[in-house]
Amino acid sequence: MALLWQAERKPPIFQVQLGGAATRPVSGRLLLFATLAGPARAAAKGAVVTEVDADAWHPDKAAVAAREIARLAPGQTVEIDTDALAFPTGFSHLPPGEYLVQAVLDQDHNYNYSGRDTGDLMSRVVSVTLPAITPPVLKLDAVRSNPEPWSLPWERPEVRADAALARHDAVKLDYTSPRLSAFWGRSTVMRGWVLLPPGYGHDPGRRYPTVYFTHGYGGDENTLVDDVVNVHLAMKQGSMPPMIWVFLDQSGPTGTQEFADSVNNGPWGSALTGELIPWLEARYRMDGQASGRFLTGHSSGGWATLWLQTHYPKMFGGTWSTSPDPVDFHDFSGVDLYAPKVNLYRRADGTPWPIDRVHFHAEGSFADAAQLERVLGPCGGQLSSYEWVFSPRGVDGAPMPLFDRATGDIDPQVRDYWVEHYDIARYVRQHWPALKADLDGKIHIAVGTDDTWYLDGAVHRFKDVLDTLHARTDIRFLPNKAHMDLYAQGSDPNALLKQMAWQMYAVARPGEATPNPSEVAVR
Repeated sequence: MALLWQAERKPPIFQVQLGGAATRPVSGRLLLFATLAGPARAAAKGAVVTEVDADAWHPDKAAVAAREIARLAPGQTVEIDTDALAFPTGFSHLPPGEYLVQAVLDQDHNYNYSGRDTGDLMSRVVSVTLPAITPPVLKLDAVRSNPEPWSLPWERPEVRADAALARHDAVKLDYTSPRLSAFWGRSTVMRGWVLLPPGYGHDPGRRYPTVYFTHGYGGDENTLVDDVVNVHLAMKQGSMPPMIWVFLDQSGPTGTQEFADSVNNGPWGSALTGELIPWLEARYRMDGQASGRFLTGHSSGGWATLWLQTHYPKMFGGTWSTSPDPVDFHDFSGVDLYAPKVNLYRRADGTPWPIDRVHFHAEGSFADAAQLERVLGPCGGQLSSYEWVFSPRGVDGAPMPLFDRATGDIDPQVRDYWVEHYDIARYVRQHWPALKADLDGKIHIAVGTDDTWYLDGAVHRFKDVLDTLHARTDIRFLPNKAHMDLYAQGSDPNALLKQMAWQMYAVARPGEATPNPSEVAVR
């Protein structure tokens, strides 16, 4: 009884040992996850629970504690105080009961962005009763290895079958940017894939329109492979027109850089337009003029492509942006950043600001997301990713935080910088007389009325601005669509992307016949 009394009153200390997962000392962010055993086993439906992870959408699903470690040697054991840095609460505040617990060592500090990925060291999931009198030692005895990116085990059989042919027609993009390298003081590479249309080598005199595509938050050059193969198959089948596609990786240690020139991330927009695109057009048979250069991207990629189109309107013939990150800061996923004394965690009535929803049912909050990011690591989370793009640089060399992580209060100085430099709606409204000749008619946006991160609100505001300017636009709000199912129509998960591709092709080749949208969806 005395031991139980002590266990209930002292911070729960767990021990983690470097087992067979490494043969030399390791460093990184040590994470310890715990979830109630009963619900976890029920969700597994009879299968063995092999992973325990935290989720800002469902903050009560699992708890996580963290600490930094340096040079943990094979066989060595380190302690982790699960109350010192934890989400959603310290482990001593968890209800008593049986828990499933797992330790993970994030060696490259990218858990906030990529989650559990290749190179992370993991323990087995073990059962622990809390409060624990003598918690077991968790051994890091496995190394995470993600599937080979071209295997696409989750895809439809016809997509997997085309992967080898798509890989043959895709060229790995590794371009060292002089501007970005000068900014960072080291060689900095722009990555991605160049996908050539089927038959590219058969007619050496033919030139092609080019689509610049970039992914959303959480993506990278490996996740782009899925898009590469799907587009290749669609062009081969004739459900997309023959074009060159450049799939751009916008991920990095700080999150997504969104191809915006930033005092923190560097001149990504000018590097793309002033260096990479001329380099590509010198090597491939691209149209090489605005009427043959197009942009498309989803989520953070949607914001990036709108930014590029509005800031380099002479360069591109149009953007087809879907579910973009907030394009009007009067509605930043619901929060009006222009309001006085605004708080990112709470509305004026004290209720929490939700950060996501599933068909209008709120699942998580800004506060949950911010606090989970704080535990998982200092960089790479969605909210800190915004700050690396939008914020001024602080005296410590890091981006100035938009809001106080403890209270949610927004710093008006940082907010004003965000508004002045990165509110796309404000930029277009202020510069429309100079932009109109090159931008009018080039903005195409699609977003769901059920967007998971409330991004439809800012698009409505942006549309109001453009309507007031009498701009020619194509902005659609797709009924009952959320964030991840926007492109799907019927049995075709990529119908919208196909339709957008034909719209681009019609701009580049106005004399050629193109199918109507209903025909594209069933091809």
